[in-house]
Amino acid sequence: SKKNESLESIRVVVDHTFNKSVCLDLESHLIRWFSGDGRYRILNGNDGLTDAQYYDRDVYRESFRDVFEALRAEGLFSRSIPQIENSDLFKLSPFKALTDDQGIAIMDILEGLLEDLDNPSARSTLVVQGNPGTGKTIIAIFLMKLLADIRDYDDRDGVEPDSMFSEFFVPENRELLKSLRMALVIPQQSLRMSVKKVFKKTPKLDAAMVMSPFQLGESNETYDLVLVDETHRLGQRANQASGVQNKKFREINEALFGSDDPHYTQLDWIKARSKHQLLLVDGEQSVRPHDLSPAALNAEIRGSKDAHRFFRLTTQMRVQAGADYVEFVRALLRDEAPSLPDLGEYELRLFDDLGDMRDAIRRKDAEVGLSRLVAGYAWDWVSRKNSDAFDIELDGERLRWNGTDKDWINSNGSLEEVGSIHTVQGYDLNYAGVIIGPDLRLDPVTGQIVADRENYRDKKGKENTGHLKDAFGDDDLLTFIRNIYGVLLTRGMRGTYVYVCDPALRERLAAALKR
Repeated sequence: SKKNESLESIRVVVDHTFNKSVCLDLESHLIRWFSGDGRYRILNGNDGLTDAQYYDRDVYRESFRDVFEALRAEGLFSRSIPQIENSDLFKLSPFKALTDDQGIAIMDILEGLLEDLDNPSARSTLVVQGNPGTGKTIIAIFLMKLLADIRDYDDRDGVEPDSMFSEFFVPENRELLKSLRMALVIPQQSLRMSVKKVFKKTPKLDAAMVMSPFQLGESNETYDLVLVDETHRLGQRANQASGVQNKKFREINEALFGSDDPHYTQLDWIKARSKHQLLLVDGEQSVRPHDLSPAALNAEIRGSKDAHRFFRLTTQMRVQAGADYVEFVRALLRDEAPSLPDLGEYELRLFDDLGDMRDAIRRKDAEVGLSRLVAGYAWDWVSRKNSDAFDIELDGERLRWNGTDKDWINSNGSLEEVGSIHTVQGYDLNYAGVIIGPDLRLDPVTGQIVADRENYRDKKGKENTGHLKDAFGDDDLLTFIRNIYGVLLTRGMRGTYVYVCDPALRERLAAALKR
């Protein structure tokens, strides 16, 4: 077909022991590695990439490394497999092999979405809900590429017949999608920058499709479909991060609704600008009072369930110890007494000395990469204005908060800094060293976990102004702080190291790790 006319050379990989399953698996690996290496633009569709099981798979996959190294020696790859697989380009690529869970969700979403698009007057809200690490961001990116592939395919292209999505590549769907306008809204700046890089490298996707809620609100465009990642981080009409944003919030409300009524949220902007929305939601990740309220999110979830447009993801991909570990962490933070599940190879360690934890994280970074220190927001950010100052001083260690908001994990010097919640939400680490600050402690009288308002230093995170007044008591603060640590403690894919400032809480955790 036309798109292949510009290709100049061909390489053939031959091995008499490869059967069809092996060839498809190797092809899928090569596509993902090329896409993650970022050196070439991949012309393939992403419709055939599922993680198939077959006889002797591990033996064959070992031999794929030889194929990779031979191609790398010819200059086709610029980096090693671990370097590629640790990169955001690889992790956020639309050429991901989906888990069964994700594949089924995408199939169901596609069916519902095509049905909604087939009715020109319909408006719909689809909701995908899943805990951290179930791959919600991947679903959004994969789906956008898949929709573009269905829209642009040529009858002569030949669709992967074994793909679970092959049935969607038909002329009537191509017709339905031909004028489809779609956008992906990501509230969080650092993740937005990373996804933009991926879209820039992917044919049929464009970095301009990825925007902040403010950019969408101001765009004056109407979209057929807007996907929203981390929907729980959309804002309501509260004091924004800057005066400029406060002004924009007011202006967008007035332009869209005729008045700056405080009950309008960024989700209302998205609904006003699009006919169909796909909201990716995690119920337990809102970390500031001006995030969308749990009540507003629950209303969307209820509505999507009534309309049969609700999809749940369960497989835990991020943390190798799986969903049991995530549930264990959340139960601990909820003040329950869970038993420690079998964590397999996963490494969960409590440290009594911050210097020891810092050294352990440095060692892990040298060994496997992507290992960082992170902490709850329990220290003022002094180094922001005075770069010689330190923010966190404990056990003779002096540390600074993250020096950048944008793509902190990959920035120079991040190994020596401490990341806050706003730099890691939505990202993966191999090992996370989590400092639980004095904002969470045990009450000596009741023996229960409580929030310490005095020691919680995110000014935006304890605002009680305007229509949020009285809406944010100590229970709400505890929920936020628990959610923050719930996110931080589930960033590490291979292991989590923990240091606790409050001695009584440290003992409680030590006891839980023995249970």
